[in-house]
Amino acid sequence: MGDEGIGQVVGRVVADAKAYAQAEVALWKTVATTRGAQAGIAAGLGIGAVLIVLAALTALLVGAILSLRPLVGPGWATLIVVVVALIVAALLAKAALGRFKRVTAPLGDEA
Repeated sequence: MGDEGIGQVVGRVVADAKAYAQAEVALWKTVATTRGAQAGIAAGLGIGAVLIVLAALTALLVGAILSLRPLVGPGWATLIVVVVALIVAALLAKAALGRFKRVTAPLGDEA
């Protein structure tokens, strides 16, 4: 090591830095690929859960219509359940819109 000139030492440092940088890039590519695959699996499971919830909600609404049918008839039962469901959806949409407005407001305007 004592026989090396400054140019050789600098050359070795540059080569080591380049090798380190390439290893870091390879590591982060692997991390990104693995996490991307895991995110895809998570998204698929989430979509499956949402579909099951929608099926359950449909069954609940049909059950509500069938329960009201003897009391008010099929047409009115359907109308009542649909109107109530739309009111709930409108309230949820209004709450969501209010939160989106807060999220997208310029900094300092979060009221």
